[in-house]
Amino acid sequence: MSADHHDDTRRLETLAELDVLDTPRERAFDRLTALCRKIFDVPMSTLTFVDGHRQWFKAAEGMADHEGDRRPAFCNYAIQELEPLIVTDTHRDPRFADNVLVHGRPFIRFYAGAQLRIAGVNVGTLCALDTKPRSFSLHDVAILKDLAAIAIDELMLRNLSMRDSLTGALSRRAFRSEGERLRALAERHGHKLTCALLDIDHFKSVNDQYGHAVGDLVLSKVVEACRAVLRESDVIGRLGGEEFGIILPHASLGEAMAVLEKMRSAVAGLVIETSCGPLRVTASFGAVDFTPGLPFDAMLERADLAMYSAKTNGRNQVVAWLELSPSIAPTLRRVFKAGQIAFNAGRSTFDCTVRALSETAAALDVIATVDLPEQFKLAIASDGFSRACRMTARSDKRIEVAFV
Repeated sequence: MSADHHDDTRRLETLAELDVLDTPRERAFDRLTALCRKIFDVPMSTLTFVDGHRQWFKAAEGMADHEGDRRPAFCNYAIQELEPLIVTDTHRDPRFADNVLVHGRPFIRFYAGAQLRIAGVNVGTLCALDTKPRSFSLHDVAILKDLAAIAIDELMLRNLSMRDSLTGALSRRAFRSEGERLRALAERHGHKLTCALLDIDHFKSVNDQYGHAVGDLVLSKVVEACRAVLRESDVIGRLGGEEFGIILPHASLGEAMAVLEKMRSAVAGLVIETSCGPLRVTASFGAVDFTPGLPFDAMLERADLAMYSAKTNGRNQVVAWLELSPSIAPTLRRVFKAGQIAFNAGRSTFDCTVRALSETAAALDVIATVDLPEQFKLAIASDGFSRACRMTARSDKRIEVAFV
């Protein structure tokens, strides 16, 4: 990337506006990658977005993974270009001959990626991939660019939608907007407010074993069961594939835990009739109540950590985030910046995406937390920022840190 990280900063700002990362599958984008695969007769096609530390697939055909490290990603190279990146044989291209994605899964020999350019910046690509070298004509390039233009149109249209078309829950964008509004009201008037996250347990195995049609039915039935417990004033939104957010206005943590336990029981009691026979599922919940000065994004972060605790401690349970030392929380503002974690005297580095920041703390997204030490240095190149950090909480792909 450029030395001043100008494109990185603008790309992340645009992605934040789109609010597309980690959103559920959508049929319009699935159809685009399927069409791309058929038109070019390739085994793989993805609609890819690149944030600070990873490439993430909004839609993918023929790919086992849904995301990966940004550094070796072909799409990371493509977003730095103005015209589509075409690599007819990776073994003969010095940029990619030693790439881990060439000599390891998915064994890329051919790559064609057209940029998704929005607001003057490349946020991702629509690409076709093959495990063998092949030619790609100017006519093929023109078709790929047209398909990318359709993807851009769909991205802009989705921002107008307030509801998830499958479950009827609020869209992620609408849920976060409503959450900010309700948090501001709670702050202003001293109301109680509790936020929770729900994640369906082992949902991937449902899709793998029964297919996506059954998976979609499960999602609809789970939301239906939850709505039967919630009040009219409560809010439920779909945040990820099988992850839902819940907002309970005028409810203390204790009151909310009772409601969430009823929801957990309702989900566990579902018997979903499918063509493969009856199916049962469970869900894990994480809850957090509002503390003065705590932004809504920080509430979601803490609910996510509580939910992760429910997952790691057996699933099918409700866990609350509890402060060890209750205090006025530092005001973490929502940001979306490319960062880098460094340790071992700078010899080991990891890319990260900074999602929240204050004078004393930050929340970071990473590919995985397993190899990260408890203390390290965080740098944000676009801000000329560098601080020593101590990890205060972690889930599988997200960490919270305090500056030391």
